[in-house]
Amino acid sequence: MFFKNWWPFRRKLKNQAKKDDSFDVNQRIYTPVSQLTIGMYVIELDRPWLESPFLFQGFELETEADIRAVKDVCQYVYIDATRKRKRPVQAKTTQDSLLSESNIDFGAPPPPKLSVFEKEFARAEHVHKEVGQLVSNFMERIANGEGIDTKAAKEAVAQCVNSILHSPDAFLWLNQLKNKDKYTAQHSLNVCALAIVLGRYLNFSVANLNNVGLCGMMHDMGKMLVPLDILNKPGKLEPDELLIMRSHAALGYELLKSSDQMYPGAIDTAYSHHETLDGKGYPRQIGERGISLFTRMVTIVDMYDAITSDRVYQKGRTHLEATNILANMAGSQLDERLVIKFIECLGVYPPGSIVKMTNGYIAIVVEVNELQKLRPKVIMLLDAQKQRIPERIVNLADMLLDEHGKVLTIKGIVKAQDYDIDIKKYYQQGVLQKGFANDK
Repeated sequence: MFFKNWWPFRRKLKNQAKKDDSFDVNQRIYTPVSQLTIGMYVIELDRPWLESPFLFQGFELETEADIRAVKDVCQYVYIDATRKRKRPVQAKTTQDSLLSESNIDFGAPPPPKLSVFEKEFARAEHVHKEVGQLVSNFMERIANGEGIDTKAAKEAVAQCVNSILHSPDAFLWLNQLKNKDKYTAQHSLNVCALAIVLGRYLNFSVANLNNVGLCGMMHDMGKMLVPLDILNKPGKLEPDELLIMRSHAALGYELLKSSDQMYPGAIDTAYSHHETLDGKGYPRQIGERGISLFTRMVTIVDMYDAITSDRVYQKGRTHLEATNILANMAGSQLDERLVIKFIECLGVYPPGSIVKMTNGYIAIVVEVNELQKLRPKVIMLLDAQKQRIPERIVNLADMLLDEHGKVLTIKGIVKAQDYDIDIKKYYQQGVLQKGFANDK
C-alpha cells in the first residue's frame, strides 16, 4: 500500500520534468557550498548519497533552508548548470521575504485586537466550519489520488487570518471542539490557526500571517498517503509501520511540490516539521541551521495541538501539561524564544480551558484579558456541588467577590472528563450565547 501511494508521485514528477522546457540536459560543474544559490540543481555530493540525509539523488535548491541543509553536510557539490531555470523567479527584497528569527523584536508588545470575542464569534464560527470542511475535502481528494487546490487553500487561510486579527480568542475557543474520529483534518485546521495566532503575537504582517497559516494547514497533507490502518492504529506502531508513518513528511513534500503555485515555505515545512534543533528529528536530521522560522513555529504548535487532543490511542492532556512538555524541549529540540512567545500568547488559561474557581465553581474560559492574563472572562457552568447553573459571563478583571467576601480567582485548569463536561455538547446547547445574554 505504501509503495502504491509513493511511486505515482515519483513518476508524475519525473514525467513533468521531462516536459518542462525550462530545463535542458546534463552538465556537471564542481561548486563549493559557499557559492550555492536558489534555483541550482544538485546532481552529486562530495560523499555517497546513502551517507547523506537527503531522500533523493538529485534535487533543486528551492529555499534557503535547502542550501543550509547542504552546507551542514558538504564542502562542495556538483550541479547541473543546464538544469538551472532559464526563467528564475525574481527574488523579493521586501521585509516580508527576508523575515527570520533574527529580525523579530521578541520584546515588542502584540498588536491590539481589532474586535472583541462577542462581536467576532459568529463570523469565526462560520469561517471555522467552512475552512474545516475545505481541509477535509483536500484530504479526501489527496487520498483519491487528486491534487490540492492551492488557490482555495490560500483564500481559506486569508479568512482565518482576518478573523484571528479581530479576535484570536474566538478562533482558539472553536479549536477546542475536537473530534478524535476526524483528528487529522481538525489538527491541520488547528495548527493553521495556532500558527497565525503566534504570528500575530510576533507582529507579523498580513502577508506573513497568510504564509505561516498556509504552512500550518498544509504540514500534514502527506498523511493522506499513509495507509489508514497505520494512520489510525490504536496501539503502538511496529518498527516497519513507524517507518511508513514517518514517510508522510517526504510524501507531503512530493505532493505539495507538484501543486501549482504552492508557497515554497509550505513545501519546506511539510518536509521539515519533524526536524529538531539537535539534529535528531526526521526525515533528514538537518539540525538547527536547516530549519526555517515558519517551520520552527509550525513544529511547536503542531506538538501542542497533538498533546492536547484526544487520539485513538491516548487522551489529550491539559494546557499546563502541554506547555510543560514544550518548555522542557525548548533550547535543545525546539526554538526557545518561540516556545516562550507561544506560551505567552496563549496565556495561563487559554480560551476553551475548563477551570476550577477558588470558590469551587467550574467555569470555561472565554476571552483572555491582555493586561491581566490571570483574570480572563469566564462562563460559570457548575456550582461547588457540581450542579449545573444558569450560564453567565464573569469578568475576573472586575475583582468580584465570592459568597465568602473573597476576591474570585481561578484555582487551576481541570480536565473536562473529571466533571462530565462535554465542551462540544455545551457549545451545541448555546452556552456562549446564553452566557452573553445573561450578562446584559
